[in-house]
Amino acid sequence: MRLGWIYHEDFLKHDTGEDHPEQPARLTVIIEALEQAGLLAKMIPLPFRAPHPIVLTWLHDATHVALIRLACKKGMAFVGSVETPVCPCSYDVALLAVGGVMAACDAVMNGQVDRAFCAVRPPGHHAEPDQAMGFCLFNNVAIAAEHLIRRYSLQRVAIVDFDVHHGNGTQKIFEERSDVLFISIHEDPLHLFPGTGRAEEQGIGPGKGYTLNVPMLPGSGDAEYHEAFNRLIIPRLDEFAPQFLLLSAGFDALLYDRMAHINLTPESYTWITRQLVDVANRHCRGRVVSVLEGGYEPYVLGPSVANHVAVLLEEIPAEAERAVHADNYVI
Repeated sequence: MRLGWIYHEDFLKHDTGEDHPEQPARLTVIIEALEQAGLLAKMIPLPFRAPHPIVLTWLHDATHVALIRLACKKGMAFVGSVETPVCPCSYDVALLAVGGVMAACDAVMNGQVDRAFCAVRPPGHHAEPDQAMGFCLFNNVAIAAEHLIRRYSLQRVAIVDFDVHHGNGTQKIFEERSDVLFISIHEDPLHLFPGTGRAEEQGIGPGKGYTLNVPMLPGSGDAEYHEAFNRLIIPRLDEFAPQFLLLSAGFDALLYDRMAHINLTPESYTWITRQLVDVANRHCRGRVVSVLEGGYEPYVLGPSVANHVAVLLEEIPAEAERAVHADNYVI
């Protein structure tokens, strides 16, 4: 299995401060875990660069982009709120992260690799069109989905967000559209930031029915997540039949992660990833790009990501290749 790998040392330059949970060390922990598991050597490093900033304005207001750039240039400490710190190079690093995810999508669509995992920061799923929040500056996954639609004329892109926090930014960006199915499984918004993601939030106007929120009660664990995937998430994905699957891969729903109150084990990410890969095998030739979001306890973040990557490296069954018709794609 050809699994692309997006990483750059510049991602470590986004300095959030000594006590902030979204630390550069998150990436070094992930790399160490992948090396120890013998997985990093099996992945294919993909070349990428920062895109032209105009791509940010596909989905973000130009004033928002300008504000982030100016805040970093002027040495401001944060944007939006104190939970989203920046340093002088944060704008450039965030733009590079966007470029990395776009490059991963290109590599998959062009057949260079079959899937890809993007170890990028800052994360993106809380970034709204006009607001940075929740450690996020620009919405990496949302811009990647828009890139797939614009460049490859795809008509059905699915985003599954399994970060423990609701992907409010991604939802807001696509909630009036039917070409992107957004699914988020997260801790109940009554108990956790950002306070959005109720089951009743299902999209607006032409996007009605293309947002699926699956809020989980505090204390939920492996069994409850398995039931939610089997009963709600996988059937909706099969109904939508995506041409490409993007993952907002957060690893903060763990029993040991103090950012929330969900009790998954690291092994759960093996099962969750396998279910999602099976969907991709059925509908889009196994084409998946996974993008790092949260995950803040180093000693469980690394093993959880390794479990996730191990499944992404699994072979695509021959029957899945035969089941996909050429007219699923307009390239």
